Amino acid sequence: MEETKKETEELKVEEQGQIVAAIDIGTTKIVAIVGEKNSDNTLRILGMGKSKSLGVKRGVVQNIEKTINSIETAINLAENEAGVKIDEVFIGIAGQHVRSMKNRGYIIRENDDNEISKEDINHLVSDMYKLPVNSGEEILHVLPQSYIVDDEFDVEPIGMHGRKLEGNFHIVIAQTTSAKNIKKCIKKAGLKDKDLILEPIASSDAVLTEDEKEVGVVMVDIGGGTSDMAIYYDKKIVHTAVIPFGGDVITKDIKKELGIIETDAEKLKVNHGSALPEAVNPNSFITIRGISNRPDKEISQKFVAEIINARMVEIIGAIEYQIELTGLSTKLGAGIVLTGGGALLNNLRQLMAFKTGMDIRIGTPNTLLVDNLNEELNKTMYATSIGLIIRGFNVLENNMIINNIWDKSDYIAEEKQEEEKQEPLSKKEEKKKKKEKKKEENEVGFGTRLKDKLMDILTDTDKDL
Repeated sequence: MEETKKETEELKVEEQGQIVAAIDIGTTKIVAIVGEKNSDNTLRILGMGKSKSLGVKRGVVQNIEKTINSIETAINLAENEAGVKIDEVFIGIAGQHVRSMKNRGYIIRENDDNEISKEDINHLVSDMYKLPVNSGEEILHVLPQSYIVDDEFDVEPIGMHGRKLEGNFHIVIAQTTSAKNIKKCIKKAGLKDKDLILEPIASSDAVLTEDEKEVGVVMVDIGGGTSDMAIYYDKKIVHTAVIPFGGDVITKDIKKELGIIETDAEKLKVNHGSALPEAVNPNSFITIRGISNRPDKEISQKFVAEIINARMVEIIGAIEYQIELTGLSTKLGAGIVLTGGGALLNNLRQLMAFKTGMDIRIGTPNTLLVDNLNEELNKTMYATSIGLIIRGFNVLENNMIINNIWDKSDYIAEEKQEEEKQEPLSKKEEKKKKKEKKKEENEVGFGTRLKDKLMDILTDTDKDL
């Protein structure tokens, strides 16, 4: 009876529309999530599964088998809740190996009598994937910022007439081996990777508004292993960065300074931690159970706050440095939107406002985009997961806007290999044709000579007669 009910639920889900699944492979947790788009373009979350991340450090896979096991656990939980079988997923990628650059490219169109089409835009974007990068790196995303048609700046090119089409692009570059290891884990977990998506871009999709992107905003997702950044101005993404420090480094600092186990250090941070020592009562103490029958420890809450504050000031300094690189520090009218699990640290918003002088907002997934967010999912720690679903649907609808690093690079590599294969073949064919032509010429020449010889013999015979 239960099996029949489940089959009916699965059938209903499949009848309702296209389903997208995504997986956020983080340092502290792995989240698998399944979503469906409603008729009003909002999303409905069908299921979510979460497992402890055991093989990832600062966004980079350190242990293949442990990561696979964590992925399988999260996927199974998501499948059971959603009532669907997950075959392919969009994957979040981060880590300090990720970097970005800007580039301008152009194409010259053969016929400017024809309107500029989506194919022309795709051609221009595709060319950006062929840019030379450092050894061991691949281009992950090519994000258009603006277009120019025959020296007319900031235009919407589709439908226009023009000879020269130019584009300014924000290009995200990732380490080849790191991305391949993630894809290997996905494959060994029995899944097909649909696309790799930079996590701060996904988080931005989930928590930022269009107004914030227009006036200028910094999105900071403080995760377990990294703090991911995306900066927008005039509705364009102008900068992305991954800072190699997150919530786990604070936990490790507490563990080291107080000589306690990591589990207790994490509880101290979450339940009693503060980013502002001044906001903590100096006479407040927390009791920690002693290990191996040792006496309990009395720990000053203010001292814990001082440990947290020292590391958070360092992270904020790295965030300020990335903002300065854009040259927009005085133009970001919407300030900073904090998300991720680390955003919930007590008094962090106040500390960041004091250090940066910017307006600070805590960003949770936008309920205008997702219509059925329950209390569990409507938290900062699930911003990336929700964003991956949103971005996944965008990728399906606008396939060339965010391209898969490996599918794209494989295509380029295959194209190059095909050209290399064809080159010697064409030479061989050319040589064969020359040989055949020479043979034909020889045959024709021999025939002509034979004919001439016969004519001479016949002529001589006639004379004798």
